[in-house]
Amino acid sequence: MLGYGGQTESHDRTWGQNALFAAFAIGLAGLLAYQVNWELIGSLDFSVVWEYRLPLLKGLGTTLFLTAIAGVLGIFFGTILAILSQSPFAPLRWAVVAYVEVFRNTPLLVQLIWLHFALPAFTGINTTALESGILAITLQAGAYFTEIVRAGIEAVPKGQWEAAYALGLPDWTRWTRVILPPALRIMIPPLVNLIISFFKASAILSILQVSELMTVTNRISNVTFKPIELFTATAAIYFVLGYIMSQATLRIERVLQRSQR
Repeated sequence: MLGYGGQTESHDRTWGQNALFAAFAIGLAGLLAYQVNWELIGSLDFSVVWEYRLPLLKGLGTTLFLTAIAGVLGIFFGTILAILSQSPFAPLRWAVVAYVEVFRNTPLLVQLIWLHFALPAFTGINTTALESGILAITLQAGAYFTEIVRAGIEAVPKGQWEAAYALGLPDWTRWTRVILPPALRIMIPPLVNLIISFFKASAILSILQVSELMTVTNRISNVTFKPIELFTATAAIYFVLGYIMSQATLRIERVLQRSQR
């Protein structure tokens, strides 16, 4: 009887919490509905999104291109630097650490502006807005990917390292056949998550008027005077693609978990 009474009390408490939450949600929805400017919502014309679909798609293509560049080059350089961070030559390790710390601990926006305006003054090499954007996003991606790959490498059991050295395997064989394959299973989920982050961060390049999705949206908005419709559509595009990428990450994680059983 005591157990039954305890279960009843717990059930009543749960029901009360659910009722309170439902009442709060209904009240909040009612308040928002009261505060919303329904006249403005009724006047919105989303046909402008369809009218300018081609420039928007071109901007989206540039955004995806920048994301791919950040992913491919970031992983490439990150893997090389992570391997170099295991070098017994201390100055080389220090150089890798310095690069990683500088580009991980400064904002992408600051790096972008500095590379576009200060670097040409020091080197005499001028870059276009797109080239500066690619350089900035690649350098920052490389720094983050270096840490992810390094963590994956260091997670490989020491026994595998010792076995590879004991067998006298060449460096290339040791890294490509013994160390990197198991490390890759650890690295893939955070790598994909980081690529999603750079997909969203590419909007920062609009500060230099790189013709990615955000820049194109802003230009069309200035011409049509319909910022709400255009930026709402752009936000929806970012959300849908980001959601698809995040679901792909979850699927990859499940596949890797099954493969390890």
